[in-house]
Amino acid sequence: MHVTVFQNVPFDQLEIGMEAETRRLCVADDLYVFAHASGNLNPMHLPHEDGDKDGKPEAVAPSFWVGSLISSVLGNRLPGPGTLYKSQSLRFLDRAHAGDELVARVKLIRKGNDRCAIFHTTVSLADGTLLVDGEAEVIAPDKKDRFDAHDVPGLTVESHRHFDKLLEMAEPLPAIRTAIVAPEDVNSLRGALLAAEHTIIIPILIGDQDKIARTAQENGLSLDGIDIIHCTNHIEASQIAVDMIHEKRAAAIMKGHLHTDDLLRPILRSNGGLKTGRRISHIFVMDVPGLPHVLMVTDAAINIAPDLPTKVDIVQNAIDLAQSLGIELPKVGILSAVETVNPKIPSTLDAAALSKMAERGQITGGIVDGPLAMDNAVSLAAARSKGLKSLVAGCAEILVAPNLESGNMLAKELSFIAHAEAAGVVMGASCPIILNSRSDSDKSRLASCAVAALHAHRMQGVQ
Repeated sequence: MHVTVFQNVPFDQLEIGMEAETRRLCVADDLYVFAHASGNLNPMHLPHEDGDKDGKPEAVAPSFWVGSLISSVLGNRLPGPGTLYKSQSLRFLDRAHAGDELVARVKLIRKGNDRCAIFHTTVSLADGTLLVDGEAEVIAPDKKDRFDAHDVPGLTVESHRHFDKLLEMAEPLPAIRTAIVAPEDVNSLRGALLAAEHTIIIPILIGDQDKIARTAQENGLSLDGIDIIHCTNHIEASQIAVDMIHEKRAAAIMKGHLHTDDLLRPILRSNGGLKTGRRISHIFVMDVPGLPHVLMVTDAAINIAPDLPTKVDIVQNAIDLAQSLGIELPKVGILSAVETVNPKIPSTLDAAALSKMAERGQITGGIVDGPLAMDNAVSLAAARSKGLKSLVAGCAEILVAPNLESGNMLAKELSFIAHAEAAGVVMGASCPIILNSRSDSDKSRLASCAVAALHAHRMQGVQ
């Protein structure tokens, strides 16, 4: 259990030989926090950097971060709250790395005047390997006190490790041939070329050849070895992409610099389109800092006010994509404003029906529960406070919004307030459709390609 209440030992109660220790698992986020707090951006200490160019990241814990663990023992345990440093000597004897468990210890060796206490201090690995040896001189508190630290603000490191994992999964697979429709601006063109550099896709550019070439030249992008199909009309370019899917010359479609309606119009045609009998839906795959898994939000871009049959397809599409990303039994939370069924709130009725349909096998491959309010869907503490007991409440991996407005707002809030990165894919057609926003970062565009590639490799007929 995480301790938040600390009690001190006043100077007059300190006895020679008193000892205390604390244990800390060094994780990658610790190294990033220290780098930003100290300004020390030495790549030897950054988890994904190869500081000495030996072909692998070092992730060496900074020695002063390791030494700082001593202050946590002095400040929290012995003497505890109210303690102030006078001096600290440190000898660094070995190195720690991300993933190591560290033990910081202090032992009182003598007492001086003016509440001065001198401690022998060490930091070791859990196996006893000594990393740091030294001596601390502190001013001990003069009276008994305690401190409850539960209100101290926490920190969330803005890293996107889940997207990194998706890239690691996609890069070793054969690159999928992807029709890029109208990549005539720098964002869409660079995103496609970046995914090609990472061996995720083989891009086939469909659009105005002069605009594409001019964009590449103005931004220092190379088109060497890239196939370009010249087409000045965006709807026609979209139709060419659809034809390439039918002819198995491509396994995915990616949106460039054109309106989404123009991209989808040929895809949704009853004759010659890419419809499968299931409604298409958009899925944000989001890497939210601090969340232990990817979070999928649907539908936030296509179905404005979905009825129950459409929501069935939306849920099934999301489950299918989650399985392609390695989530064997996705947990699906059907969102509403409340967690109880209320006939005056239609979304709660849909949520209850979807849950029961999943129980009866009408939706397969995942665990579906609802209605769930947002807090109960993602927070175990909130779910328990409401007495909710289910395999989904508090740990949903897929969030199904009641309508496009709420889904879009949720996704944008996660992106612009919680600093999430978002990949966007359309499901339900005969191939994945990569749908990026103009504001998406390179990382988001790359992740979108990885998501589409992983799903394409689960589908039959990948070329």
